[in-house]
Amino acid sequence: MTIRLLRGVLNGLKWGLCAVGAVALILAAMIATPLQRPPEMRSVSDSTKGIDWSTLPPLERFQARDGTWIGYRHYSPSGSATGGGAVFIHGSSGSSGAVNHALTHAIAARGVETWALDIRGHGGSGTRGDIGYVGQLEDDLVDFVAHVRKSAPDLPLTLIGHSAGAGFSLRVAATPIMQDMFVRTVLLAPYLGYDAPTNRPSNGGWVSADIPRFLGLAALRKLGIDCCSQLPVLAFAVPVSSAKYLTSTYSDRLMRNFATHGYRIDLPATTRPLTIISGAEDEMMISDKYAEAVQAIKPTIDVKIIAGINHMGIVTQAKAISVIAEDVATRGGGQS
Repeated sequence: MTIRLLRGVLNGLKWGLCAVGAVALILAAMIATPLQRPPEMRSVSDSTKGIDWSTLPPLERFQARDGTWIGYRHYSPSGSATGGGAVFIHGSSGSSGAVNHALTHAIAARGVETWALDIRGHGGSGTRGDIGYVGQLEDDLVDFVAHVRKSAPDLPLTLIGHSAGAGFSLRVAATPIMQDMFVRTVLLAPYLGYDAPTNRPSNGGWVSADIPRFLGLAALRKLGIDCCSQLPVLAFAVPVSSAKYLTSTYSDRLMRNFATHGYRIDLPATTRPLTIISGAEDEMMISDKYAEAVQAIKPTIDVKIIAGINHMGIVTQAKAISVIAEDVATRGGGQS
């Protein structure tokens, strides 16, 4: 009797170990799946043409709480100062010195003191394509605002984000500590999250995701194993020759941090005025679905769609720049 019971226990243990081994092999295979880079997206690459780079401010740096130097560019206001300020967050793969310069320069030219930040993992901030932990980008932004407050202690700040940077800005706007830092948030062609009805498949060809690796890492986290999150899970359709300027891949932890928690989660948590501005010809997002998607959750959100403008045109084309810069300059006190 004892021997049969022991054999039964050992047999169960054997099959249990086999099952664990099989799961481990499956997860290992999923995580080992190579990330494929998409072909260059010309509408993005061509968006830099015609931008006047002669007015680009020099890259400055401040030190975040972990000692890492974070890059940013400061645009002093010209003309008649409005008494307002703005912090701009670039989109995926970008930096403070990328295509957003046309817009950030125009905002400053309307009297708004403006800062454009290199999000950690981009440009001159930290390790390209990676961060240390999910939540580090929020910590960096808190540290950056504290840095800004040394020279502008009372300036009301508007947070402006483009594309993925707009998704992160929504994440920030939903965070209680951040709501005291910014009087208003402006989202430009925002990526609202993977489940948003405003997304085109693969964002119109801009991004390639390593789904097996992403799911494998997510499964490990469910099991309480937070490893390998430094591995790349997203690749962007940037030119092969652009490595010096753009970030071509995102690690799992950077991807999870530089985004919303989910627009259905973040929108109800916002307490300050929020505006969405996008182009009607956006090739990455379905702009005519923004109003329906967000106002069903929060009816007070202001949504503007500009005719004849695509995804990058929202920060590079004169028609869109004029609308956005005027909006930020005249509503910088937090008006809805």
